[in-house]
Amino acid sequence: MYKPSDVVTRQEEIRSVIPDQYSSQTGKIIDYIDELIRIWIERSPFQTMATYDASGNVDISPKGDPAGFVKVLDAKTLAIPDRPGNHRFDTFLNILDTGRIAVMFMVPNRREVVRVNGRAQVVRDLPLRQSMSIHGRVPDFAVVVRVEEAFYHCGKAVLRSRLWEPHKAESTDGLPTYAEAVYDQAKITDRSLADLEEAFQYNEKHRLYDE
Repeated sequence: MYKPSDVVTRQEEIRSVIPDQYSSQTGKIIDYIDELIRIWIERSPFQTMATYDASGNVDISPKGDPAGFVKVLDAKTLAIPDRPGNHRFDTFLNILDTGRIAVMFMVPNRREVVRVNGRAQVVRDLPLRQSMSIHGRVPDFAVVVRVEEAFYHCGKAVLRSRLWEPHKAESTDGLPTYAEAVYDQAKITDRSLADLEEAFQYNEKHRLYDE
């Protein structure tokens, strides 16, 4: 196991290397959803949701739907529908533990992202859930986020990664499929890899919103 030899333990050590704290980068952080951030969220089809439990174990989960799936209920409140997934409920259990959340919103072909931090609750308010139904499938739960910080984040990471330049991406040849990873790591013995591949492909085509 790798053991670091030069561990940073104080903020001063960071500031001695990167001393400038631009006022624009601290002043841009607001504690509500303004019109500029609202527009971005309503155009975003993909976001990541980070939570942690009482022991400090961190989880980050991707969420995706047609643009507008995250509802801006008011200047301090967002609502995120739950969709059928892996049934681990990591996000829900963490929210029950600590009530803290961080969300990052992405828009295809835009370099920047929008970040929102705050408190969260898992709710079952029926009118709210019905407003987020797709193909007649009403989500069983929704996550309500009380906004404490909201801000735009620059596009350097997306530029460096060339995320929206698929013609420049490395080949995916040789990457394991999802089924291959699950079959090996979960040590599946009661079905073949081919069966698992077929089941996952079926889910992706026919069960995006149904269990």
